[in-house]
Amino acid sequence: MAAENSKQFWKRSAKLPGSIQPVYGAQHPPLDPRLTKNFIKERSKVNAGPLKNKKASSFHEFARNTSDAWDIGDDEEEDFPSPSFQTLNSKVALATAAQVLENHSKLRVKPERSQSATSDLPASYKVTKSSSDAQLSRNSNELRKCSWPGVPREVRPVTWRLLSGYLPANTERRKLTLQRKREEYFGFIEQYYDSRNEEHHQDTYRQIHIDIPRTNPLIPLFQQPLVQEIFERILFIWAIRHPASGYVQGINDLVTPFFVVFLSEYVEEDVENFDVTNLSQDMLRSIEADSFWCMSKLLDGIQDNYTFAQPGIQKKVKALEELVSRIDEQVHHHFRRYEVEYLQFAFRWMNNLLMRELPLRCTIRLWDTYQSEPEGFSHFHLYVCAAFLIKWRKEILDEEDFQGLLMLLQNLPTIHWGNEEIGLLLAEAYRLKYMFADAPNHYRR
Repeated sequence: MAAENSKQFWKRSAKLPGSIQPVYGAQHPPLDPRLTKNFIKERSKVNAGPLKNKKASSFHEFARNTSDAWDIGDDEEEDFPSPSFQTLNSKVALATAAQVLENHSKLRVKPERSQSATSDLPASYKVTKSSSDAQLSRNSNELRKCSWPGVPREVRPVTWRLLSGYLPANTERRKLTLQRKREEYFGFIEQYYDSRNEEHHQDTYRQIHIDIPRTNPLIPLFQQPLVQEIFERILFIWAIRHPASGYVQGINDLVTPFFVVFLSEYVEEDVENFDVTNLSQDMLRSIEADSFWCMSKLLDGIQDNYTFAQPGIQKKVKALEELVSRIDEQVHHHFRRYEVEYLQFAFRWMNNLLMRELPLRCTIRLWDTYQSEPEGFSHFHLYVCAAFLIKWRKEILDEEDFQGLLMLLQNLPTIHWGNEEIGLLLAEAYRLKYMFADAPNHYRR
């Protein structure tokens, strides 16, 4: 009964598409479709009689009575003589069989050759990518360690580019990266700089134009019109690309260390008195673009210092107050006694990263360490400010009125400071960080 039902199923399904066709895999190349189709036709003619005589199964009827969708209209009028086709088919079959045997023999031999070839390679070649990444990571850590106590002048430009993340550690990518980033910056100039005169950008540009002449007014380099034009472009482009903060007074100071360091790459004499008109246009463009990108990298880590209400600075000043109250309670009570608020003097320390308190040469030396230290500008700077305040402990305690304290704290005598004083300041800051950074309850009441 089951067999009878099966026959009935195949008879009912005789019109279904999908004729029985030879199946070829990757190792079995297909035959000519015309030959294949006629081969099936010839087989159907030859086998039709015996199958009927022997009451062929419904499956064979299904195979004979259905045609493949891809065969419809494919040279149906053509017909090849049976003898010639059979001869050709035999030749093709033999050739195909020979090809299959050859391919299988290659597959058996190939892995052995591949394995032996791999075993002949040095171990370093087998993990080239991972070894290269590990080496770059080790080199980066080593560079930070070497840069922490200060970077020599002749290698400072490339070191700062690397430490800021502007220049890739992979030497093969550096030239193309610099070229691409410099072109990208001047693309911003072409696209946006003319908008400085538009109404919605006028206030930003006006404030930048006012602040730039005030940037390091005692250094002749920054009073040159060409340098001031460069600073205007850098600050304006940064401001319109960062609408969350825009331009804030104090950001203009942050360009100067980068500009001086990258200028020193082309100048051997005293940079602060150098006339930049002696440089080529290409040199000036490189200095300008590199200064923009490195300043942008710095500000990416402290941008909350310059957003609305400057919450980053508010938090850092509060943290400084708490820290000083723990490390030198006498100084802290002295401020409270004469009603001196930390915000009145430390706001500028955070906003300008102590640039108004230190000579430019000291700021550059300080930034060697900031860029070597994880979160140097955002986190380590807090401990530098604490060490800097306690450095003047005696002078602070000698002042016994509000005005005298503020005058002292806003005009600290650092004009003659050099690398030695900065080194001692950083060492004390590192000691404070080691004691308090991972134990915040030490400076919380």
